[in-house]
Amino acid sequence: MQGSDSKLAPAEAAAEEPPAAAPPAWANAAIPAVFVVLWSSAFIAAVLGTDAAPPLLLTFSRFAVAGVLLTVIAVVSRSPWPRGRLLLHVIVAGLLMQAVQFGAFYTAIGAGLPGGVVALIQGFNPVLIALLAGLFLGEKITGRQWLGFVVGGAGVVLAVAGALHFSVGAIVLSFVGLLGLSAGTVYQKRFTQGADVRSSTAVHFIASAPVMGILTLTLEDPKVSDWGAFGGSLAWIVLVNSVGTFLLLNFMLKKQAASRVGTLFFLTPAVTALLAWLVIDQTLSPSAITGLLLGGVGVLLAARK
Repeated sequence: MQGSDSKLAPAEAAAEEPPAAAPPAWANAAIPAVFVVLWSSAFIAAVLGTDAAPPLLLTFSRFAVAGVLLTVIAVVSRSPWPRGRLLLHVIVAGLLMQAVQFGAFYTAIGAGLPGGVVALIQGFNPVLIALLAGLFLGEKITGRQWLGFVVGGAGVVLAVAGALHFSVGAIVLSFVGLLGLSAGTVYQKRFTQGADVRSSTAVHFIASAPVMGILTLTLEDPKVSDWGAFGGSLAWIVLVNSVGTFLLLNFMLKKQAASRVGTLFFLTPAVTALLAWLVIDQTLSPSAITGLLLGGVGVLLAARK
């Protein structure tokens, strides 16, 4: 009788365990909006950070701290680590999305290019992703989506039209960063679908940190002039922008087409301008408000199934 009870106990226990609850619909709907706000805040943090330290030193510090933090998260949560060819693909995606993108963007901001202008250039990411996704992923772009790209692109331009200060070298660097982000997004979608979000994002930072470390030692004088501003900026960039936003980005890339995820970047210039107004009391111009509205319409058109 006791043996019979012992055989039934595991089955009864399994029956009593509730099934894993799916995320509520409102949570899935909120993820893109949260992503846009958090991603946009990085430009303000980058401006404050590059005022306190050289840009490549800030980039290296971001990757090093975020890499350690995400490694701990991946280990504690027993996240499976990519191996073999998958690991190589994850490293390539990470170098493009992290080292190339932020090394170039932060250097451009450190050279004096306003964060809003960098956001403007990054805002063309959806168009470049759509072109690359069409070529390499076979994703079909409808006429309505292209209309969304055009409307969203117009919103991107209007959002920061009043804040343009041109620097040829910095603008070139910004477009290099844009290319890194777009190519990395498509590469990740194409080659790393089997990778776990937590461990793969950790690998992104672990692979990118040494590259930035070598660059800051060879190209900069890696000294911090204001530890308070540097520490606050780094903490925000690491905890919010490096960990939070890239986990959200990788999660969305696993659930949606790359071109649809890319349309969210149309909103970042206008949202960056809005955050600048709220955080550093920078007046929001009528063109920024118009850009925010147009960017929203563009995202709705381009992201709608």
